[in-house]
Amino acid sequence: MAIWKRPPSIAEMHARNTQTVNGLLGIKILEVGEDFIRAEMAVDERHVQPFGILHGGVSVVLAETVGSLASVLCCEEGFSAVGLEINANHLLPVPKGDKVIAECRPVRIGRNVHVWNIELRRGDGKLSCVSRLTTSIIEQRGAKT
Repeated sequence: MAIWKRPPSIAEMHARNTQTVNGLLGIKILEVGEDFIRAEMAVDERHVQPFGILHGGVSVVLAETVGSLASVLCCEEGFSAVGLEINANHLLPVPKGDKVIAECRPVRIGRNVHVWNIELRRGDGKLSCVSRLTTSIIEQRGAKT
């Protein structure tokens, strides 16, 4: 049984992201499964630090993007998720010209706090970064509950 409380529409997610950092970085949602979200980002000159490898901060943006999206999809109507804390351990470099696949799965989905585990893998499938995101669930302004 799927964990989502809102219907996941990849087309709708992409449409919302066009004028955001997600769109600017080229983050593409690939798949929404029963309990995971998978996204991809090609690594080009927008994403690298001076040594030609993926900037750690960009890895964190990708991780927070998929984790936040997952958290919002687990919220009841009238509620949303905001980032509370994120960490990342960078394990292997990702060179310019490669891609990164992010996969997000829940650790805990509570009423007020969600915790997500996000793994980033290079194009060769090797684990390049592990991240954990904690989100706070808040009532949207003007929402009727």
